[in-house]
Formats: sequence, structure tokens, C-alpha cells
Amino acid sequence: MDGCSLYPLAAISAIFQNSADNTSKSVPDPEDKGDIKPKGSESEEKSDKMLYPSLEDLKVDQLSKAQGPFDAAEAFMHQQQRSAGNTSNLISYPSTGAAGIYSSMAPQPAAVPVHGVSAPPPYSLTPTAPSTADSCSVRQYHTPLYPTLNDYMGLDLSPETIALNMPEYSTVAVVPPMQLQPATTTSGMVAPLSGHSLGLQRAQVTHGIRELTVCKDAHGKVGLRVQTVNSGVFVCVVVKGSPAAMAGLRFGDQILQVNGHIVAGYTMDQVHKLFKESPINGISVIVRDRPFERTVTLHKDSTGHVGFHFKEGKIVGLVQDSSAARNGLLTDHHVLEVNGQNVVGVPDKDITAIINEGGQTITITIIPTYVFDHMVKKMSSNLLKSAMDHSIPNV
Repeated sequence: MDGCSLYPLAAISAIFQNSADNTSKSVPDPEDKGDIKPKGSESEEKSDKMLYPSLEDLKVDQLSKAQGPFDAAEAFMHQQQRSAGNTSNLISYPSTGAAGIYSSMAPQPAAVPVHGVSAPPPYSLTPTAPSTADSCSVRQYHTPLYPTLNDYMGLDLSPETIALNMPEYSTVAVVPPMQLQPATTTSGMVAPLSGHSLGLQRAQVTHGIRELTVCKDAHGKVGLRVQTVNSGVFVCVVVKGSPAAMAGLRFGDQILQVNGHIVAGYTMDQVHKLFKESPINGISVIVRDRPFERTVTLHKDSTGHVGFHFKEGKIVGLVQDSSAARNGLLTDHHVLEVNGQNVVGVPDKDITAIINEGGQTITITIIPTYVFDHMVKKMSSNLLKSAMDHSIPNV
């Protein structure tokens, strides 16, 4: 029997066509191996961007904060009109927020009247907390995205009821960083908890984006020197007591913009000229927090040592089974800060004294030596020793 008579000719051609389509889709081009991405790579890429913030994120955050009061006013007016029974003409304000970039930030659509009757909101807009509640309680229990606790299954879950019957679920007071003191060694503990160390807070490296506003001093200077690394502009000298020091700039900060000018690819002289031509007040500087640096928290042993050797600020050796070896400190790295205090240009004996007087927990900020040498190769040693800001930062 002829096998072709079992299947229509059109069906056979369709089968071969689908097979060819699937083959062309599943077999990648050998020349495009670098473009092949596994499933879920798009979501992973988004999560990576969230972990490493961008300049666009800063702009979106500023825009959303500026738009917040208008959105709150719009929601208040809608609430007043619903409570008054007037749902025919709901006031709508134009929104210019960041909804086009992040859909989660888009405002919820207003209630549309259907046959003269507007649909009720999915949750109650009536505040249930007492009028004397602080702003923190209002934000916690009356966010516009979720129903209030009092409306959940008809239970009385006001802050007062929770504090009276379930104190373990009440709001925990957050101690401001200024009130934190170095932890003292207690019996049974070799070293205090790292999180209670002021040095860890002073040496925090976030790699995040921040915007600063600086000015010029009486001599018309901002008080910083920069150097270029891989087409990026980095701070290599912050003069003590200068406007740059008071604004919080640190060694290794990457300058992204100066008064709206993107400085990627600029030379050192071009960036210095930008600051020189800037007005006396209101100089806008956008920086990324020390992308080449990281911090390592170490604990002293019974002899008061953390377990690494350095020469002229460069780590040259580690002690076996020491805190430095256990916590991943690396050689061929330069010590920039000890407990947040800048030690660039400081003699080794003074750095040792700072470590000895720093308490049981020491936080070391380090940078690869080849990057450090490139940043300071055109700087005189006297400039690093005398002009650099070596003060202890305020937390």
C-alpha cells in the first residue's frame, strides 16, 4: 500500500513546515553563541540592576518623590467626593510620574461611574487609627496599596490592641545611628558583634548613587583632586575642611555628573575646569559610592592582633588562621580606611596605632593596589600627607 495515501498531501507539507520552523528556532547560529541567554535571564538582569542602582534610578526616585504630594492630594479629593455622594465628576489630576518606566509606580485608575453608580473601592479609605497617631503608624497601617488591618476579616487590630495583647508584634523602635555606642566585651564572647561597631557604620560602602550640592571656599576652590581610570573620573584627594569634605566626598568616589555634564571620558584637566567655571554656590555633583572599594570586618585575637602585615599602606602578608585570613582579606590591596577614617598618606606606625586604639572590632576599607597606584601616581606624597582629610567621619 502506498504510504502517501494514508496522509493528505497538505498535512504532510504542514508537518515538514512545522518541523523546519522548530529546527530553525531551536538550532542557534554558531556565530551568535555569545547572544544565547537561558530562560529567566531577563528577570535575572532586572534583579541585577536592582542590586546595582543606576543614575536613571536616581532620577526616577526624585520624580516619584516630587509626584507623591500630588497623588496624595488627588486621592484625598476622591475620598471627599465619595463620602459626599458626588461621584459624577471625579477630579483627575495629570500624572507625570515614572509610570512609563516602572509600571508598578503607575497610579491606580480612578473609579468610573457606571449608570450613575460608582464602584466602591476594593478597601476602605476611612482612617481607623486615632488622630494622635504618629506619621510612622499612619504609613504602616494606612498605605493606599493594602487594606487596613482593622478591615481584615472584621478583626480589631488597631495599634493599641496589638500593643496590649500582642506586644511582640508591636512596632519596634529604631535607634538612630548617632545613639549607637561601641559594644563592650562581655563574658563568654571573644569579640563584640560586628553590627554594633561604629567603625562598620562609618566605613559603609554602598556602591550606590547619591547627589551632592557643594560650593566654593573663600579662595574659589571646592577642595578636591580627581584622576581618570578606564574613562571614569574618581576622587583621589579631598582637602581637610574643604566644601568637598563637608559634603561627604571620599577617596575613590566616582564622579558621574557635574552641573548636568556627564564626565565619562573627560580628562582630569577637563573636570577641574568644570569646577573652576562653576558658580560659587549650588554646584550639583552626582557620584557613585567608591565602586573599586570594599570593607572587611576583623576581630582581634587574645593578643590584640587582626592578622595581616602591610608596608606603606599595602597589604603584603596574612597570618594563618587569623581573622584577616578567615574573613577574606587579600594581599596586593591598599588600606584606605580604618573604621571609616582615611589613612591614605599616613605613616605605617600611625596606621598601626589607629588599629590598636580602634577597639576589638576593626573595619578595613581596601582597594586593589594597581588601581590605587594609578590614582595617586601623579600626586605628591606631601599632598596626600598634609592636605588629605584624615578626620574621623560623623555617623
